[in-house]
Amino acid sequence: MTDDIKDTSKELDSWIEQLKECKQLQENYVKFLCDRAKDILSKESNVQEVHCPVTVCGDVHGQFHDLMELFKIGGNAPDTNYLFMGDYVDRGYYSVETVTLLVALKVRYKDRITILRGNHESRQITQVYGFYDECLRKYGNANVWKYF
Repeated sequence: MTDDIKDTSKELDSWIEQLKECKQLQENYVKFLCDRAKDILSKESNVQEVHCPVTVCGDVHGQFHDLMELFKIGGNAPDTNYLFMGDYVDRGYYSVETVTLLVALKVRYKDRITILRGNHESRQITQVYGFYDECLRKYGNANVWKYF
């Protein structure tokens, strides 16, 4: 954790609001979120128990506005339990914002948001289908791609 980032709910909430406006976060904030998510996910079981009722979502593929529509219909976190089945990036124009929002929600509401890994959450696939190039275009380097 860097000294200029405070691990508070208020800070996470401000990042989530920024992401909901489809505005990318600073690179160091993305790194912080990915580091925190890694800590959370590494403590979770490979087989996850999900609290019901739950809204199940799959294959968002960088379609940020579709993700926002899912939240509009299903309800916002933490009011609704969500299970995301993977494939958050590639193909859509907003993969960075989409996956960053989902990771931020996982960090903020770890017991209400379940995120699984799909085949598009692998380095080889993301280099072919667009996430790598999007990270280069939006951040000027591959660091954010490596964080995820």
